[in-house]
Amino acid sequence: MNDFIKYLLEVDRKPLAFERYTADILWDDSHISKKMLEYHLNQSTELASRNEAFITKSADFIAKTFQLEKGDRLIDFGCGPGLYTSRFAEKGLEVTGVDFSRNSISYAKEDALRKHLDIEYICSNYLSFNSLKEHDMALLIYCDYCPLSKEQRKTLLHNIYQSLHQGAYFLLDVFTEKAYLKREGVTRSGKNLMNGFWAESDYYCFVNSFSYDDEKVFLDKYTVFTDEKVFEVYNWLKYFTVDEISSELKESGFKVLDFYGDVTGKPYHEDTEVVAIACMKE
Repeated sequence: MNDFIKYLLEVDRKPLAFERYTADILWDDSHISKKMLEYHLNQSTELASRNEAFITKSADFIAKTFQLEKGDRLIDFGCGPGLYTSRFAEKGLEVTGVDFSRNSISYAKEDALRKHLDIEYICSNYLSFNSLKEHDMALLIYCDYCPLSKEQRKTLLHNIYQSLHQGAYFLLDVFTEKAYLKREGVTRSGKNLMNGFWAESDYYCFVNSFSYDDEKVFLDKYTVFTDEKVFEVYNWLKYFTVDEISSELKESGFKVLDFYGDVTGKPYHEDTEVVAIACMKE
């Protein structure tokens, strides 16, 4: 069996849930990470970030609800290009942003300079990041918790917990089971699929989706063929019940305070496809 046939057989193979972690390709590949940054900044799509109006409303809600005052310390895990951190810095908070995309961090630093904002940006994978200071509030938003395996989630919650002083707040959002039930599988392929997203030169891309009903996990698997290489990207998403996410937070030492329909404070109800959870470090 030649290598090409082996690759084609691998395209259709359903992996075990969270079998591989390929986030470094999305966020650190020189070409793909630039495309991801473009998505972050593009107001016509919410594939990587929510729109500016939503972000502004979120920042106002968070500052008011958690009574953040000038000089309070806030840390944003997975800060991307600084769309939230800049707004909190404008409110007088002492802000730290953590992200392992060098392109995003570089943009965030340049944006802070343009706006004359004093923000600390750290290029690091938050799964291995240890804060040297304690904060009054931590954020993990745009459902950044969902692409991680259970062990990774446990590690991240530990790192967030260690970044906070006792009594400090933590806000995150996750996709719910209602959103999982609406997911539909995709199988497609094509030349330069997604408008050149995966490579600078010509390529051929296969997209296969797999669902894992027992775990409430969904995978979009991308297999990309270029002249130089073949690579795969696994885009995992875990969907949660309120009881499930509450249990994980409590096991990591957080006290769950409240639930919202999103991080703007929208009321939570059973049909909500995203739930935001407010917590406190006990």
